[in-house]
Amino acid sequence: MIAIVDYGVGNLFSLCSSLEMIGAESVVTSDPAVLHAADKIILPGVGAFEDARRKLKESGLDEIVISEAKAGKQILGICLGMQMLFEKSYEYGEHEGLGLINGSIVGMQNRLPEGFMIPHIGWNSLNIKKKHPIFKYVNEGDYVYFVHSYYGEDCDEALLATTDYGREITAAVALDNVTGTQFHPEKSGEVGLAILRAFAEWEVEK
Repeated sequence: MIAIVDYGVGNLFSLCSSLEMIGAESVVTSDPAVLHAADKIILPGVGAFEDARRKLKESGLDEIVISEAKAGKQILGICLGMQMLFEKSYEYGEHEGLGLINGSIVGMQNRLPEGFMIPHIGWNSLNIKKKHPIFKYVNEGDYVYFVHSYYGEDCDEALLATTDYGREITAAVALDNVTGTQFHPEKSGEVGLAILRAFAEWEVEK
């Protein structure tokens, strides 16, 4: 069973619908006991980093996610959820992340060539940097859907895939049992469903 962390931020309906389409059992929950009992955890997120991080901390669910990740449970962060896996974010100040992925979240402003719109919204292809179980059914150049103005940087150890948007942008990260996608699998059609299916099937050796 896959537990989707409910802390008041995230595209929960689309994610649940996508998991249902691939036949994966899921539950939306803020109950630590349910998260502990789950086989896998998805941390969704949309909006501003500071607000989402504060809500996660106030609920106490940040410590649950960290402890479950350190215990070896498979974690998938999506969009802002992926960004919160990093050590820190520089979105409107400097904010502490969960520290599960080395690196920082930085803005696209002044980092993209002239003419590239911010936020980055739309379909872009994946440049896969290394093999990983969540890309079991994905091919180099497959298209996925992005909506973001910030992205991960200095995360070479965990870099799983990038996309080209005026420069190379982090699209996915993975470190041991912790993974994250800057794009939205639940909005990425058949490719996104394939990634969620692979995540649901993924078993980590313990």
